[in-house]
Amino acid sequence: MRTGLACLLMLLGCSGNTGKMEVADQKSDISKITVVLNSLGIGFPDPLTENDNPYLFDIEAKTGLRVEVIIPPSHRYEDRVGVMMMSNHTPDLISIADANWVSFYARKQMLTPLDQLLARYAPKLKERIPPEIWEQVSFNGQVYALPSLNEGIGLEMMYIRKDWLDRVGLKSPTTLSEMVNVMRAFSSLDPDGNGIRDTYGTSFIEELGRSSPWFGTFGVQLNQWMDKDGQLVYSNVQPEMKEALAFLRTMVQEGLIDPLFPIQTQQGLERQVIEGKLGLFTGTWYDTRGVLEKSKAHDSHAEWISIPFPKGPHGSGTYALPPVRTYQVIPASSAHAVEVLKLLNYIAGEGRDTLKLGFEGEVWTWENGERVTDMERHNQDHYRGLYANLADIPDESYTRSRLDSIGQEYHLYDNLRFASQHARQSSYRSLPTPAMTRYAPLLLKKNDMLIDIVLGNRPLDDFETYVSEWMNEGGREMTKEVNDWYHLGRNQPGDQQQRQSVNGQKNGG
Repeated sequence: MRTGLACLLMLLGCSGNTGKMEVADQKSDISKITVVLNSLGIGFPDPLTENDNPYLFDIEAKTGLRVEVIIPPSHRYEDRVGVMMMSNHTPDLISIADANWVSFYARKQMLTPLDQLLARYAPKLKERIPPEIWEQVSFNGQVYALPSLNEGIGLEMMYIRKDWLDRVGLKSPTTLSEMVNVMRAFSSLDPDGNGIRDTYGTSFIEELGRSSPWFGTFGVQLNQWMDKDGQLVYSNVQPEMKEALAFLRTMVQEGLIDPLFPIQTQQGLERQVIEGKLGLFTGTWYDTRGVLEKSKAHDSHAEWISIPFPKGPHGSGTYALPPVRTYQVIPASSAHAVEVLKLLNYIAGEGRDTLKLGFEGEVWTWENGERVTDMERHNQDHYRGLYANLADIPDESYTRSRLDSIGQEYHLYDNLRFASQHARQSSYRSLPTPAMTRYAPLLLKKNDMLIDIVLGNRPLDDFETYVSEWMNEGGREMTKEVNDWYHLGRNQPGDQQQRQSVNGQKNGG
């Protein structure tokens, strides 16, 4: 029954000023919490807003809370919520995706430790999250954030134009050399039959996005920590990374990769796929109900199939998403930590179906024991995911039911499993160390040197210059701290608090 505050608000339109005064009086007795979240580009259909829509009304009615939602501009979101943290009017809950941000404010003791609060007010919520995940939101032995989790650690899959393969007389490739042969054919043998050499084997996006399967063939992934002979090392500075860069550099020089990829956006890559400019690309596991459908609508002959990741000299695979998608933190100045946990506990539990799937009977229904989703209403109510993302704790059976309800012909669940099975996780799994918080954002900008090497704007041997600068400008200190964490955890299994304390050993920890 959707009553309570939702129904009271509906009365405003038909009860005149008296009704408005009665509602105002009743709302004044309800605890109010302020929530700050990132829109991630998701909008609200007119006339709805983040504070005026049926899903938020339902949350308020079921929890007995008043929830004020603030959505700052997505551009430099972390900086904007940082300003809020330093003001005299901090919100009660901040949703943030940047682990460095969480680590920074936890070290400054500006976030509320949650261990005792979770045990008392949200024990079931605490039980549903694995211990290894709690470690990734802890600092100095205390939990400082409630994690919202990704449905799988894998994101990427590779897709190829089968109709182009048939036209150039090649089979679906499996090895790295076969991939290169196919790309040569796609870029030189006029696979679209228009008589113009205007196609590429593949392309990427800015910051070498959508390139992880190629790096995987050399046993590395960009910006990831890996175990090498019992030590954690940063993949970007390993010899295998230089091998990967040399390989990509050759493909660009041969014209197999669109050289404009450094300025390409995700939308631009999708446009190339739809318009028939690429015969092979790295997409996401959910592209079967997105860009691939649009490609078929644009060209009825376009036949896309998924293919295994190529095997190279050091294996295969893609980068793994971090298990934690976003961190929900409560500023230490908030007086409503209990109410915030009540909200999150509801979203992860009783409210999960409504916020993940939509209203039953409106967005989805049961048919023959399975969920079936009305895709028009699903897309119209897509904004509900902004609230669901505050406490998303998926499980496999639920994920399968939800994805199958969107349309089993898209194979979304199978794609998600495949992507996750082939994703390589980072070997460092905790909140960023003090050195990471200080140096990592700046060192990431040095990846421009790697892109220049791929494009041929720098000699390949400039990789050694990159390695030297990375190590000398903070990388060496980061490497020491992550290995302190790593070896302490290996030598003292189960002593989680001691492992976490490594993160706070400097700068006020």
